[in-house]
Amino acid sequence: MALRTLTRALGSLSLAPVAAATPGRSLFPTAQVTNNGLLQRPSALLLPCRPILTSEALGAKSVSWKSHTKYTIKPLKMRKTGGRDHTGRIKVHGIGGGHKQRYRMIDFLRFRPEQEAKPGPFEEKVILVRYDPCRSADIALVAGGSRKRWIIATENMQVGDIILNSDHIGRMAVAPREGDAHPLGALPIGTLINNVESEPGRGAQYIRAAGTCGVLLRKVNGTAIIQLPSKRQMQVLETCIATVGRVSNVDHNKRVIGKAGRNRWLGKRPSSGLWHRKGGWAGRKIRPLPPMKSYVKLPSAAAQS
Repeated sequence: MALRTLTRALGSLSLAPVAAATPGRSLFPTAQVTNNGLLQRPSALLLPCRPILTSEALGAKSVSWKSHTKYTIKPLKMRKTGGRDHTGRIKVHGIGGGHKQRYRMIDFLRFRPEQEAKPGPFEEKVILVRYDPCRSADIALVAGGSRKRWIIATENMQVGDIILNSDHIGRMAVAPREGDAHPLGALPIGTLINNVESEPGRGAQYIRAAGTCGVLLRKVNGTAIIQLPSKRQMQVLETCIATVGRVSNVDHNKRVIGKAGRNRWLGKRPSSGLWHRKGGWAGRKIRPLPPMKSYVKLPSAAAQS
């Protein structure tokens, strides 16, 4: 059956329409006669080829800002994914469209001295404070030594300010100044903080949104207990670095969207209107907050005994 179908297809081929479709060039090159009188066959047919659409082909075209291993202050181009992975399936709902954005690499590890610098605290000068399309808070360009880097700006940070970055914990608490970065063990009780690390040297992971701040509640046996903006308490080591003050752009939560089109500018895609849960079953369940989340591995009572 297959042989009969192949024979019928080959019999229906005609070279005249193909030659007419591509004037000046034939898709089926003819054999050529060499100087020795031998017949040389063509190496391959010049048929138009189309690549197969696979996940590997899709991933080869995508260029991510994460491929830049070297730090730079230049804005990097980003390609929007629409909430889909390399296979084309939706992984994050509510994402789609939006204005073009450029990513600026933020250095969340405040205490990062230069390789050739002396160990210890170092100062940096604020050069620029500007809006960042990739986050709700403003960012600041600071310079110190022979480098520049972007950091999260605090509420009253201005151009020309000198900020201090330190990892020293002294016997007495330091006098906190907005914008400075110190270990939690060096700050006095009740200090407003932001950009807090969960582990030393990992970089800030908490309290980074616009207008947020935490409170240093107490210090217990080499650890510090802080209160997050959600009123939840967290216990970390006192060597974790935190920034003094409140995150910039305090009035971010007071902005009025005004229309649905503005959400589309921000890259937020509406949900499907086919089915809305209004039956009363899918409601909000109020649960009490856990007492405290600890990132410190304390020895158990059995091990101490």
